[in-house]
Amino acid sequence: MSDKKGTATVVKHTGSHYLLSELPSWNLFPAVMRGKIRLKGVTTTNPVAVGDVVDYTFDGTMGTIDKIYPRRNYIIRKSTNLSRENHIIAANLDRVFLVVTIAFPEVKLAFVDRFLVTCQAYGVPVTILINKCDLCADDAFDAAVKSFEEIYEGAGYECIEVSARNGLNINRVKELCSGSLSLFSGVSGVGKSSLIKAIDPAIDAKTGEISMAHLQGRHTTTFYEMYPVDGGEGGFIIDTPGIRGFGLVDLGNEELSAYFPEMLRVMDGCRFKPCTHTHEPHCAVKEAVEAGEISAERYNSYLGMLEEETKYRK
Repeated sequence: MSDKKGTATVVKHTGSHYLLSELPSWNLFPAVMRGKIRLKGVTTTNPVAVGDVVDYTFDGTMGTIDKIYPRRNYIIRKSTNLSRENHIIAANLDRVFLVVTIAFPEVKLAFVDRFLVTCQAYGVPVTILINKCDLCADDAFDAAVKSFEEIYEGAGYECIEVSARNGLNINRVKELCSGSLSLFSGVSGVGKSSLIKAIDPAIDAKTGEISMAHLQGRHTTTFYEMYPVDGGEGGFIIDTPGIRGFGLVDLGNEELSAYFPEMLRVMDGCRFKPCTHTHEPHCAVKEAVEAGEISAERYNSYLGMLEEETKYRK
């Protein structure tokens, strides 16, 4: 019998092995990548990412990835351990859910803003989920949540208060996932996996089965993995490990402000062009900050990104 050929989506990546499925069907099979694809001078640590659409050949036991189709979008960050390489988190996304917590752990606005800038630059819509809203009920916590929402809703992002524990707004998030490919991301400890399990409790039972059945060997650490919601009828979710840092990739100083939606709305009013929105007179962005139309926190994040070019960009 001849080998089977087809087109599928990468649903899991662990080391040098992959799991593929011909979405929207959920029939997993293992695959490896042809060496010639790996040797094309790709500057990322993972030339194939979860969410990639690929052509494959399957011999009945193991598949081979023969071709990677162009991505319509992706999320990429500077690798923390390989200073000259970048890492693609996932590709071909309909939405990213950036999960944050106000206090458990404390939200770091610099991380949030770098993540959002990358999503803007690579064309991925973002919804911010404020998780663990059931853990604190005092006035100070409520004020901190409202302050966060004012900053990011003012910038143009939807913020949804959620709780995996008591089900707050879980149905709303599940509706947003329906019929789409969504990525859940955030720093360690914010409860991404718990939220995913709250959306579809059956997801929890699939994790170990996939790893043991197909990906035994030296490379068994899960980097990113896709799951079907309600068997695929409710869309597909990509879970990620916690991200410690988020270095920006290929974003020049002169274009950075365009990825802050609130700055983009007013920057045409700047007298001098190009304008860095730092020292130039009659800068519409600085005037909007002074008027309270752009949050000082977001503007300070922007300035920090400009100053940290050596650390975060080359």
